[in-house]
Amino acid sequence: MKKGILQRISDSAVWRSIFRTGMPDTDLKRSLLIYNNFFLHVFPAKIKRHGLRFSYTFCLGGISCLLFIVLTVTGILLMFHYTPSVERAYFDMQALALIFNGKILRNLHRWSAHGMVVTVFLHMVRVFYTRSYRPPREFNWVIGIGLLILTLALSYTGYLLPWDQLAYWGITVGTTIMTYTPFIGNNVRFFLLGADEVGHEALLRFYVVHCVELPLILGALMVVHFWRVRKDGGISGPL
Repeated sequence: MKKGILQRISDSAVWRSIFRTGMPDTDLKRSLLIYNNFFLHVFPAKIKRHGLRFSYTFCLGGISCLLFIVLTVTGILLMFHYTPSVERAYFDMQALALIFNGKILRNLHRWSAHGMVVTVFLHMVRVFYTRSYRPPREFNWVIGIGLLILTLALSYTGYLLPWDQLAYWGITVGTTIMTYTPFIGNNVRFFLLGADEVGHEALLRFYVVHCVELPLILGALMVVHFWRVRKDGGISGPL
C-alpha cells in the first residue's frame, strides 16, 4: 500500500534533517518539534486559551513586528536611490516619482512608519490595561518602553532625510528644544547635528543613525522582547 504524501514527506531525509522528529502526530513530537527547532523555539509549547482570542491582544505586537520588517525591506530598497548630501538628497526624493513604483515604495515606507508608531503605542496601552507588566514580566515591560522610545527616535531621525523645508525647520526646532535640557542639552544637540546648525553633517549623522544604528538596536531588543515573552510563560492571563 502506497504511503500518503505527508508520510513520504516526513520520512524524507530533507524533512528529518530540518525537524528530526518525524510527523508531529503526538503531543510529545509536537513539543520536540518546537524545542529542537531554532525558528519555532520562540513560540511556547502550549498556548493559553485566552491567548487565541483576537480581542485580547488585537495582534498589536505582531503587527508592529510586521511593520518593522516592511520598513526594513523598503528602507533598504530606498537606500539604492538616495544620497545623503545636501546637494542631492531632495532631488533623489523627487526622482523616485520617475522610477517604476518609486512613489509607492516611498509611501509604503512612510505610512508603515506612522503605523508602527501607532501600533507600538496601542500595544503598550493594551499591556498596561491588562496589567501584563506585573511579575515576572516587569523586565519585559522596561524593554517595551525602550522599544517605544526607539520607534519614536526612528521616526524623528528619518524626518530630516527628504531635505525639504518641512524637514529642515522641523529638525531645527526640535534640536533647539533639546538645548533646554539641563546639563546635557547642548551636547546632545551638537552630537546630532555635528555643528551649530542643520547642514551636511547633520544629514549624514541622521542618515547613519536612522539606517544603521537604531534599526540594529531595535532589532536586537525585539529578539530579547520575544524571548522574554517565551520564557515568562507566553501571553499573560486576563484580569
